[in-house]
Amino acid sequence: MPFHCVAFGCGKTVEDGVTLFKFPKDPDEFRKWEKQVQRTRVEWVATNFSHLCSDHFGKEYFEGKLPSGALKLRPGAAPTVFVRPQCSSCSGVGCRKCLPSTQRCTSGAATTEHSNSGEYKEKEIEDNNSRKECLPRRGMISREKGTDDRPLICEMCGITGSFSTFFSKSKRFCSLSCSRSFSSNSKKSSILARLQGRPPTKKATVLNKVIKASAAATGVEAPAAFDWGSYLKSEASVAAPVSCFAHAPLSSNWDDVVVGMKVEVLNTNALLSNKVYWIATVIQVAGYKALLRYEGYQHDGSHDFWCSIVSGELNPIGWCSMTSKLLVPPQDVKNITDWKLYLMRKLVGATTLPVCFYVKLAESMKSSFRVGMRLEVVDPKHVSRTRVAVIDSIVGGRLRLVYADQSDAPENVVLDFWCHMWSPLLHPLGWSKTVGHAIKASGNNLEAAINIKGNSESTFQVFKKPRFVYMGEGFFEEGMKLEAIDPLNLRNICVATVHKVLLDGYLMVGIDGTELNNGSDWFCYHASSHAILPINFCKRNNITLTVPQGSDPQTFTWDKYLQETKAKAAPARLFNTDNPGHGFSPNMKLEAVDLMEPRLVCVATVKRCVGRLLLIHFDGWENEFDQWIDHQSPDIYPVGWCDLVGYQLQPPPGLVHLAENQVARYKKPKPIVHGRKST
Repeated sequence: MPFHCVAFGCGKTVEDGVTLFKFPKDPDEFRKWEKQVQRTRVEWVATNFSHLCSDHFGKEYFEGKLPSGALKLRPGAAPTVFVRPQCSSCSGVGCRKCLPSTQRCTSGAATTEHSNSGEYKEKEIEDNNSRKECLPRRGMISREKGTDDRPLICEMCGITGSFSTFFSKSKRFCSLSCSRSFSSNSKKSSILARLQGRPPTKKATVLNKVIKASAAATGVEAPAAFDWGSYLKSEASVAAPVSCFAHAPLSSNWDDVVVGMKVEVLNTNALLSNKVYWIATVIQVAGYKALLRYEGYQHDGSHDFWCSIVSGELNPIGWCSMTSKLLVPPQDVKNITDWKLYLMRKLVGATTLPVCFYVKLAESMKSSFRVGMRLEVVDPKHVSRTRVAVIDSIVGGRLRLVYADQSDAPENVVLDFWCHMWSPLLHPLGWSKTVGHAIKASGNNLEAAINIKGNSESTFQVFKKPRFVYMGEGFFEEGMKLEAIDPLNLRNICVATVHKVLLDGYLMVGIDGTELNNGSDWFCYHASSHAILPINFCKRNNITLTVPQGSDPQTFTWDKYLQETKAKAAPARLFNTDNPGHGFSPNMKLEAVDLMEPRLVCVATVKRCVGRLLLIHFDGWENEFDQWIDHQSPDIYPVGWCDLVGYQLQPPPGLVHLAENQVARYKKPKPIVHGRKST
């Protein structure tokens, strides 16, 4: 006989177009379902073969449909909808006459008896309620029944009422009081939301939106996620801590993540078909990644596994209890007889993730920039000027900017540029005019060749302000000499000259020996920038200084050069010499933007640390691609950042199975312009 629903007055089978759900294996969940059925079948007892159909679950308890078309219940779902049929004998309370014939004869469930031979046999059991002529009313509200006046059970107080008198659209509660009591009962709902990492409002959905939009925004088909765990092991390296990256999500809260803390995580080493969880210990932290070990393995690291701390897969201790999830130890741990005592000893004094960890993550990923904003950004084809651009997409704080004027774009090509929202290359509309910087004049087809998503102007408030510089008692002057990072070849620190002093502390700096007559390769630096340095900086820090063409690097000295050029050096007091310290050290791994091709984020290594400056090396590439950046640069990210925001990470060439022409398309050698690589 096929299984059918054991609810009072139902008895439906799969042939009636419903989905049957077997009673849960968890004893607490099993008892919860049984009590719900017993509200309309007082003496009924559930068995391991009892089923309920989908008609008795609220819509909020369904996750979706399986490939077969059957519905799937959410974990912790409970039956709440029990409807009695109309009956002249019992007025809808329920009696022998209004029960379906299948339910009067048998519940369709079967008990299981274990024989001496170890075999199981089934026998049908009679429905206890079939012996009853009529069930008690149990506080049934008496009123006339209409078409929609179906009897329901309140989830809070258990009172029985009609469909028309129950509160709210979901019909889960008999009154507003019960609804509020249920939601605030021991603050269970709010605690559960925090443990599940759900944000308190709809506005805090940044995380999901960023990940969904990332593939389309990058414009490149993302390969499989890069395996940072095995790579760090093979390279015998460590990852730079998240706290080193001031602009990275959760940077200021990363002290909450420590080695040794306990979390609840999915147990992949269990025989059960349903998802079960177990407690694990954080063995190692690498950026946003963590190496975990299930409790019970003790000193055995053969089953350790890597997991993203910010993926939502790690939960604080107590999460399973609050969400009615099963905690099941790994199947091959058999040397522990009393798990309860074992866990009590392990968890005493242990730390875990804060309950608001994922809420803070979503908050830290919010951006004040919006798609459609117009701003000014450097022109990579003419670095001494800016041009107007429109924000086309935002991924993890990185902006894809489409230039408003496409008059100089090749056919079927859209000129765009990637940079972080905190980049010093970004400025609000009107900035160039304010400080006296050159800006590209608009073409005739301004905004005509592209589909601009908005027309809002950016304001000064959303941009990161540069450090205030005191301009009294002497400031930078035109003709002063200094050392500067070459903006067109970030590996080189060169002899440079201040060619123009703008307003608000900005300078136009050119590299000596390579300047073009029209000054198109001058670059705008703020006086507080890390990229401009006092003379002899390279000499003091054992860095090769790139000297002007025609000079001998072996015999070059600043004293001699200043005399030959009849120039003076910029005073050392004018430079940003603050060095508050940082957590970077050589050989640390991270994810870094190739600033010569800023749409690419690559696997990289900290090669050198010199004061504030870091020399970044792109793994698998020659040293000529290295670049000097400030330790607070928004163009470097912790291990796992690309995975977090859904941006494509470029692995070292040769490490993954990519075609050679595909790698070459992603990252190409830069052409040389006047002895320097250009963009």
